[in-house]
Amino acid sequence: MSNKRQIVECVPNFSEGRNMDIINQITDVIRRASGVKLLDVDPGEATNRTVVTFVGDPASVVETAFQAVKKAGQLIDMRQHHGAHPRMGATDVCPLIPVAGITLEECAVLARKLAERIATEASIPCYCYEAAAFTPERRNLAICREGEYEALAEKLSTPGKQPDFGARPLDEQAARTGCTAVGARDFLIATNFNLNTTSTRRANAIAFDVREKGRPVREGNPITGTPKKDENGRTIMQPGTLKGTKAIGWYIDEYKIAQVSMNITDINQTPLHVAFDEVCRCAQNRGVRVTGTEIVGLIPKRTLIDAGKYFLEKQHRSTGIPESDIIDIAIHSMGLDDLKPFDPQEKVIEFMLDAGENAGKKLVDLTVKGFAEETSRESPAPGGGTIAATMGALGAALGGMVANLSSHKPGWDDRWHEFSVWADKGQELMTELLHLVDEDTEAFNRIMAAFGMPKKTDEDKAARSAAIQAATLYAAQVPLRTMKESFQVFDLCRAMAETGNPNSVSDAGVGALAARAAVLGAGMNVKINAGSLKDRAVADQLIAEANDLIARANVQEAEITKIVESKL
Repeated sequence: MSNKRQIVECVPNFSEGRNMDIINQITDVIRRASGVKLLDVDPGEATNRTVVTFVGDPASVVETAFQAVKKAGQLIDMRQHHGAHPRMGATDVCPLIPVAGITLEECAVLARKLAERIATEASIPCYCYEAAAFTPERRNLAICREGEYEALAEKLSTPGKQPDFGARPLDEQAARTGCTAVGARDFLIATNFNLNTTSTRRANAIAFDVREKGRPVREGNPITGTPKKDENGRTIMQPGTLKGTKAIGWYIDEYKIAQVSMNITDINQTPLHVAFDEVCRCAQNRGVRVTGTEIVGLIPKRTLIDAGKYFLEKQHRSTGIPESDIIDIAIHSMGLDDLKPFDPQEKVIEFMLDAGENAGKKLVDLTVKGFAEETSRESPAPGGGTIAATMGALGAALGGMVANLSSHKPGWDDRWHEFSVWADKGQELMTELLHLVDEDTEAFNRIMAAFGMPKKTDEDKAARSAAIQAATLYAAQVPLRTMKESFQVFDLCRAMAETGNPNSVSDAGVGALAARAAVLGAGMNVKINAGSLKDRAVADQLIAEANDLIARANVQEAEITKIVESKL
């Protein structure tokens, strides 16, 4: 089981940009929702439209989206709506966007279910667009919204034009709410690449070099010549080098520089770091330098992690370093702080989502002294299971340290990738075990909460007993996960003891000792909790797994210690 979280972004567009009372009533639904965080509310008076952005786990986002769409349908009367932006409903569009731990295809499934629920429970007809579309032509939002609100009476009654859910002749309810387009799309990164020039023309030329659409093919002079046409009269385009991108050049008076302004619409095809390097290459071909990058809005954490690892690999450096260090490499490599300070806590979606949620709540965020003092207090948690997970994390950290030292050892330059792979493994294990530090304490708290349940009636007693058993089973399963993760540390420490930097062989040995302590300590917690389970078959299975891991851990640690001692 992994601690990797799933995060989805939702960006509903509501057809009201002038009446703040209505806007606030809709956004208050999102603010009060559990499991999500409201990131941005952007009302536009001329467009009479408000773009709202919120994020959270998939189930919470979908539930909140439904409640917000329902509220907008109650408050906004499309019969009275006028604005500059195309629109067809009180909630005009409602896209779901994968941020972390979830695919676009999975978001498409969620979007279709959401559309069906909106149509069924809120009586608002819905089209499904982009990745959630049921037909290829409806991937295009413009096709779904063709004719806008004014065409709904005809579309609702015309086969082939009817919405995917909630089709019916136009009634008063549908006339009031209009239709909503629910979809799924990839995350869009809006970015500007800063240039050491004031020339908009040069910036545009670079933009045309890279953007997917490219530039027109011209007769004669490539700049002033007449655009060539195909047999259908369409302009023939010379595609740019970056798929899934749109770009133009412009001059920013505030900064006194020209920029290539780009929207990356497919970050899987064209990650930010690939776009950066390609813009740098094309700029250099035109005698221009990219001095930095400006991120507009927020980005997923993986954008910076992938970028940092990419630049580390170009340097033949290990990527198995702390996440914050990788992010720093990304910031400096792409000049994200060129124009103004770049604070990941304010620009990365995952960090924004975490802000305030877990502040001061996690044991792993304490200082070493604070953690030791918290453990020493008379409360039973954190206890042995938490300390066991901590020992496992420290063992993984030591093995990773030896790998990183080996990767950067003079004379071993041709082995950097070999040790980088091991260092990555160390980071992966350390991260999972640090998660289990708090998970073990949470497991104990679940038992305490179950014991605190009412027991006045027979029903109360039955529910309380079932909750205690479920919490106890979980409290046995968590340290078993700690054992399994910690056991993997032996492979890392053995490899580092055998092939790593000989000057750090003792560190690999200490890592193995820490891993053994983690396995044996967590094993004790498996046994004490399994002993309270009524289902003895399950309990015996958990204890058998624990005993097997303990026996194998003793063998592994003894063998690694022998290797270390032979090299001291």
